[in-house]
Amino acid sequence: MVRSDGQLAPPGEYAGAGSSSIMSVLTDRAVVKKDRLRDVAGGDRYRVNNKYDWRCSPLPVSKILMEAEFLVGQEMLYSVTSENCEHFVTKLRYGQPMCDQVRDTMLTVGVAGLGLATLGIIGAMVTRSRRQNQ
Repeated sequence: MVRSDGQLAPPGEYAGAGSSSIMSVLTDRAVVKKDRLRDVAGGDRYRVNNKYDWRCSPLPVSKILMEAEFLVGQEMLYSVTSENCEHFVTKLRYGQPMCDQVRDTMLTVGVAGLGLATLGIIGAMVTRSRRQNQ
């Protein structure tokens, strides 16, 4: 669902449901919609977040709007980890999908997994050493 705030969300999700909607996790499809920002945000605060402008050159606004308008009504693949709303809007704005949320989560999971594996190896070595000393 493309909202005036620039998001993609699962089909059937109503304006203002928010990105934490349970449907975001349970579906693999999304429909691009166009809603007024005030309808989506309701009484919540919002702000423009062009956080990749320092790293990537934004496409011309006319091109972004033309592509967004073209996509309204189309059903697309949706995945929280690889094709979510941030991927969708960054592809529109910069021509390439990016999502720090996913990258940071994967990095954290990888580091945590490596840490647990290291602790497991150390634990096995300590246990082995104790058995040899007995």
